[in-house]
Amino acid sequence: MTVTATTLTRAAGAAAVAAGAIFIGVQIGHPHVDVDSIRTTELAVRNTLKLLMAALALVGITGLYLSQIRRNGVVGLIGYVVLAFGYLLIIGTTYVSGYVLPSIADTSPGYVRDVVEAATGGHPTGDIGTLGTILKVQGFAYLAGGLLLGIALFRARVLARWATVLLAVGGLVSAALAVAPDSLYRLLAYPNGIAMIALGYSLWRTTTSVRQPVAVGS
Repeated sequence: MTVTATTLTRAAGAAAVAAGAIFIGVQIGHPHVDVDSIRTTELAVRNTLKLLMAALALVGITGLYLSQIRRNGVVGLIGYVVLAFGYLLIIGTTYVSGYVLPSIADTSPGYVRDVVEAATGGHPTGDIGTLGTILKVQGFAYLAGGLLLGIALFRARVLARWATVLLAVGGLVSAALAVAPDSLYRLLAYPNGIAMIALGYSLWRTTTSVRQPVAVGS
């Protein structure tokens, strides 16, 4: 199989669609996270899917940025770098949540409880070290990166503009819901997930709508 720019662009679009779908799906019926539930098989599966989501999202936003790299400008570059950094942090913290915390839940339940509290926007009573700072940076990068990249894609006027707006404001919605109860906090997946699905599909369509050159005299 010959790898072309079109093939890579379509693959990035498909990755964005898959990331958005997983992001939404993994939150449906999500159980309350605490010291007891974090050791369950269900949360292990959900966290594994979140890792896959973040990896696919990295591929997807890379395609979104590179497909209009000249139109995105400096704002787009900054937004892409910051959002990509946010997804890299999500991969790291999700790995900790899915594979590290369950292994120490019996020996250090207080620490696990504090990490879960910090990860869901609460205020831990104990010291969780550098992880607390990482979670804050992750939230900021996710919010600011999505906002800037969404603005750049909106100004580029290539992909579905309503989806670029949803990507930009999705981070702000996430910030507002971060202080809400856990059941409402899970709703933050929907605007960002829908934006990723729509942008990925729009990116995929751009590769099929390009007109092929017509021979002279045909």
